[in-house]
Amino acid sequence: MKTVNVSSLKNNPSAALRMAHNDLVLVMNRNEPDALMVGLKSSNIINMPGVRLALATALLKEGALSLARSAKLANLPLAEFISHISRLGIPVINQTAEEVLEDRDTLEQWLKQA
Repeated sequence: MKTVNVSSLKNNPSAALRMAHNDLVLVMNRNEPDALMVGLKSSNIINMPGVRLALATALLKEGALSLARSAKLANLPLAEFISHISRLGIPVINQTAEEVLEDRDTLEQWLKQA
């Protein structure tokens, strides 16, 4: 197991990520263990059943990944991933009413020009 402290993690996160590709990395904060970094590929966690789908779903729900990137992470066709998140009650499109009206107006203007 490797260790890094928070300040070195801030200054050079890529070094910690490289270490996590080969081993567990314990992040220390003021001489106390604070977090554990695990390389998903090297530990083969990413290929365990359901892990990719769970990660993709959580990252989409939090807004960290787009719908298309989430589907790609899950290794699912976009339509199948949309069905999956819909069954979970996660909105496929997350817009305010104002944003929807702006999109509608933009579409109407585009259609008039075509």
